[in-house]
Amino acid sequence: MGLTRGPVQPTWPSLVSNYRYPDWFRDAKLGIWSHWGPQSVPEQGDWYGRFLYMQGHPMYEHHLKTYGHPSVAGMKDIQHLWTADRWDPDALIARYKKVGARYFMALANHHDNLDCFDSRYHAWNSMRVGPKRDIVGTWEKAARKAGLKFGVSNHSAHSWHWYQTAYGYDPTGPRKGDRYDAFRLRKADGKGQWWDGLDPQELYTGGHAVMPDGIDTIPAMKDWHEKNDGQWIETGPTDDPRYVTRWLLRQTDLVDKYKPDLVYFDDYGLPFGPIGLQAAADYYNRSIGWSGKIDVALFAKQLKPHERFGVVQDVERGFTDHIWDEPWQTDTCIGDWFYNVARLNDKSYKTAEQVVQRLADVVSKNGNLLLSVPQPGHGAIDGEEEKILDAMGDWTAVNGEAIFGSRPWRRYGEGPTKLQPGMQNEAGAGDFTARDVRFTTNKGALYVLFLGWPSGTATVQSLALGRAPGGIERATLLGGGPVRYRRDAAGLHIDLPPKPAGGFVPVIRLDGDFA
Repeated sequence: MGLTRGPVQPTWPSLVSNYRYPDWFRDAKLGIWSHWGPQSVPEQGDWYGRFLYMQGHPMYEHHLKTYGHPSVAGMKDIQHLWTADRWDPDALIARYKKVGARYFMALANHHDNLDCFDSRYHAWNSMRVGPKRDIVGTWEKAARKAGLKFGVSNHSAHSWHWYQTAYGYDPTGPRKGDRYDAFRLRKADGKGQWWDGLDPQELYTGGHAVMPDGIDTIPAMKDWHEKNDGQWIETGPTDDPRYVTRWLLRQTDLVDKYKPDLVYFDDYGLPFGPIGLQAAADYYNRSIGWSGKIDVALFAKQLKPHERFGVVQDVERGFTDHIWDEPWQTDTCIGDWFYNVARLNDKSYKTAEQVVQRLADVVSKNGNLLLSVPQPGHGAIDGEEEKILDAMGDWTAVNGEAIFGSRPWRRYGEGPTKLQPGMQNEAGAGDFTARDVRFTTNKGALYVLFLGWPSGTATVQSLALGRAPGGIERATLLGGGPVRYRRDAAGLHIDLPPKPAGGFVPVIRLDGDFA
């Protein structure tokens, strides 16, 4: 499949000069992500396909007890066990739309290197392995039927180093030195097996950094992997340039088949340097062919400042401390990226209140929130997740005008809770308080979102006389009617009713001439 020709060239100056953030993306504010694939089957959380091959790791111990030794039963066999037998995409999409999501993203592949779609260039795909269904294509039809924008996420640029643990062995114990399945198996070994006709080396990507013989302790094994295949590497394998070529073919095939409105690359910058630039230019030129203009959003992480005007910056599980000039996105999950039953059992999901607090914070700073709702291998979300989503939907049904279609005000907000900017820092974020306030504007109104529910009278210092121009004609608690207020040099003082049962993040709409 050739790259699509058009005005966009595979250079950063061309991406920046041609790209414009779509209004629909700026208006959308909330997306839901199905970060779902075969690694959901064991219900153990993230990176199962890497850690099952590391003796001493809890996932290795789970795998050994549940599925057998990884010299025989490896990640290929977990992929075979992915059934999706309780998956109801139309019902899930309807629930996500009710929450308020304006776009939906499906995982097209992860580091475990299974394409969850009808892949032309990669035999290890969900039409032949696991559910025997076009997962992405089914999601796409359900999302578009519901009127949602549709996206795909591509994580496979990292498979070649992430999977190298599958070429290792137990450094200790009764199976010491027994190489795992990726090291041992070739296409001919599949004769008579469920994977007959498939080449395990295509799945596991080949032995680019094989653990040497003679390592005989678990700490030494971990240290070797950390130094040799455990880094986040954005280049391709030097011993196999075809890997990068195949990645580009798989990506262009994905875009050609499903015409996604959004594409997420799980990369710092674009994958593989110039190859990622080719993929980006191809996507933008295809969009011009589809709609006459670039009307899509392409995400990458850790972008250089000038690059953020050629693609959309994604801040994974992170925050910013100011309003960005350009639209951006943060992605997070109510639990682990891949389903972890421990989150259900120990009740450690993010609450609906925490998600809405995050939504308010991000939107006030010119961003969108992409929220992952993890699914077990069978595809049906659990009851706790349903409760979280329903509570979010109740909130957006009342307060959505402060979020959807809104824009930042002159300042994002105020309050004592200080957020450290950057990605992967959710654990360091403090709990928001009733003094933490966020602002948005929409159709001439100014919205004040209290991240905690104030007791009695709340004071908003940013709206003090002399600090914010203009006047206020009325103040309305969304879902609750007019509220009393007064304004002086200390701030805008608003009398709020007591917090109702289950209530969170109250929103005051201010009508006047200053918003």
